[in-house]
Amino acid sequence: MTGTLAGALAARKIPTQPDRLASEVEGFIENVDGKPLITRIKVHYKLRVPQGRREDALRAIEVHEKGCPASQSVQRGIKIEWDGEVQEE
Repeated sequence: MTGTLAGALAARKIPTQPDRLASEVEGFIENVDGKPLITRIKVHYKLRVPQGRREDALRAIEVHEKGCPASQSVQRGIKIEWDGEVQEE
């Protein structure tokens, strides 16, 4: 998902390198029918964007998941949550 977000930001000409995009990912494992399964994944993005680009970055965060092959594949059985923190420089 982070790579897909980086692509969405690049399409908006918002730089992600060096060290402007980071993600923290947490997986939740639950016992389902006696088996440990990943049931939920939470992704938190941290972005540093140029002044005046915050709204564009928030929009990229909002729509990126729809174009992410990994997210679209696993969400059939795993709930994916995401949010973002955008800081203008």
